Amino acid sequence: MKAEIHPAYTADAKITCVCGNAVTVGSTVPAISVELCSACHPFYTGKQNLVDTAGRIDKFSRLAKAKTDRAGVGSKKIKTAKRAVAKAAKKASKA
Repeated sequence: MKAEIHPAYTADAKITCVCGNAVTVGSTVPAISVELCSACHPFYTGKQNLVDTAGRIDKFSRLAKAKTDRAGVGSKKIKTAKRAVAKAAKKASKA
């Protein structure tokens, strides 16, 4: 390895969060400050809020309910069968 090209390693670098939590780790930077840590991040604390943007969850629920309510009404097999019956009736009326 070449000498003097690597940064100096600090074994007791301190990471401080805005919430006041402090952690000591090894780093090439002696002090690091962060806005979020595992002690204050909503995902890790369980205080996470699910934001229902423009009612998307409600819209999905309505569409899913509507689909189960009309199961089979608009299926491709039924439409194909109706077309076949109509075609046969038209053919029979010509003959």
